[in-house]
Amino acid sequence: MGGVRDVTVGQLLEEWSRRCPDKLALVAGERSLNFGQLQARVEFVAGALHRLGIERGDRVAVWLNNRQEWIELQFALARLGAILVTVNTALRSQELDYLLRQCRARALIYMQGTHGLNFVEEVAGLNYRPDFKIFVDQPVPPEAIDYHSLPSGPVAWPDIGLDECLNMQYTSGTTGFPKGVRLTSRNIVNNGYWLGRGLSYTPEDRLCLCVPLFHCFGCVIGVLGAYTHGASLHLVPSFEPLAVMETVERDRCTALYGVPTMFLAQLEHPEFERFDFSSLRTGVMAGSLCPEALMGRVIERMNLKEMTIAYGLTEASPAITQTLPDDPLELRTQTVGRVLPELEVEIRDPASGRALGANELGELCVRGYNVMEGYHDDPEATARAVDEQGWLATGDQAAICPRGYVRITGRIKDIIIRGGENVSPREVEDHLRSHPSVLDAAVYALPHEKYGEEVAAAIRLRPGRQAGEQELKEHCKEHLSYFKIPTSWRFVEEFPLTASGKIQKFRLRASHHAGAQG
Repeated sequence: MGGVRDVTVGQLLEEWSRRCPDKLALVAGERSLNFGQLQARVEFVAGALHRLGIERGDRVAVWLNNRQEWIELQFALARLGAILVTVNTALRSQELDYLLRQCRARALIYMQGTHGLNFVEEVAGLNYRPDFKIFVDQPVPPEAIDYHSLPSGPVAWPDIGLDECLNMQYTSGTTGFPKGVRLTSRNIVNNGYWLGRGLSYTPEDRLCLCVPLFHCFGCVIGVLGAYTHGASLHLVPSFEPLAVMETVERDRCTALYGVPTMFLAQLEHPEFERFDFSSLRTGVMAGSLCPEALMGRVIERMNLKEMTIAYGLTEASPAITQTLPDDPLELRTQTVGRVLPELEVEIRDPASGRALGANELGELCVRGYNVMEGYHDDPEATARAVDEQGWLATGDQAAICPRGYVRITGRIKDIIIRGGENVSPREVEDHLRSHPSVLDAAVYALPHEKYGEEVAAAIRLRPGRQAGEQELKEHCKEHLSYFKIPTSWRFVEEFPLTASGKIQKFRLRASHHAGAQG
């Protein structure tokens, strides 16, 4: 049974409910749904949201972890032509307020919270007030509507085009302010299709999905990568090694995704040996390069013989390259594979824009169906990212060998990637400078064995003022997600500067390693 592409997100689920309505589609907690049942739930939820007043083009922010309601909403909103705005489950009230205000969200759909964050309390601190707050847990806060008590109603389904925006994801940029990346069905359905094809998915595959749905890794590579080929999803609410291994064994999953630190956490778990991984076959590792030793352990000890590496960014829907399941270990650890079908890639000199040849280092640029529609309400930033010929500049330094394999060597953009999460140094610096004792702050990346990179900060205190590491950490916790908070600190008298007055962060990194005063 062949895969499905060149359809809208809403049409995708309809197609599988028509082809094989009794085939398993989703396992979430104690609930299992086949494609026919999931489609019925999607139509009910879409009718309920329409009756509430959600219309084509409305932005609906979804602040949930990996659960059945997320999947229902991904397809129900697409059926209505509304735009699903994904919300990171680690956001604090101030960050959430910015997101809702910037996209002018019509509704916020949220839950009680995670182990470390009470969503109800964070929502109570919002200044922005969406028209509707919809709650998926019990008890329902007084100001919210019960998701599970919404009455449905008839809908005249709109004719949604492949190139209409239906998904927005906020990503940190070099300005320090998150930008809403506008993605279409053509972007994400087709990207999911080619990734799923690269994994040789069939309707018999079962994906253990433990990467967050609020990232492209979850809702595109995960949900759409599986559903374009009729595979089933087996959700883990949030990554926890034991829960992942239990799901793999219980449901006989054939595929597993994660960033390198997720696989390492499973391999090093004290109960790892008691689990049966014999059903596993393939998967995707992304977010940062995988060390060869770790990939070898994943292949041998978790039976993931056909594990692949993918590379991309949210603005590219997200994947640009992928290794092949039968690529040798060296290519699966030292490269990010070859460009996906129907995409073009060039390596360009970042100064002149000139296209470079094989093995020459430059900025990786991509053109094709996967390039975003643009940044929401930010035409200037869009023009800086995508040129008039449709080329998206990734900000990553790379080279391509004569065989077509891409090697990523660094980032031109000043973004820290900690365990797969993007951190804008400027956002953290601006918050640190709001502390009364801080004169200036410089935030930069240091290498980290587990997370790939850690967030480091060099601080200049105001004359006569005092503040220690713990005090500044507590200051950050008030408004920043945990993964943005620096874990390595230095207090300096001066910053090393260029002749034009710019901070030389490479020298701060070097002095950090040497343990010398910055």
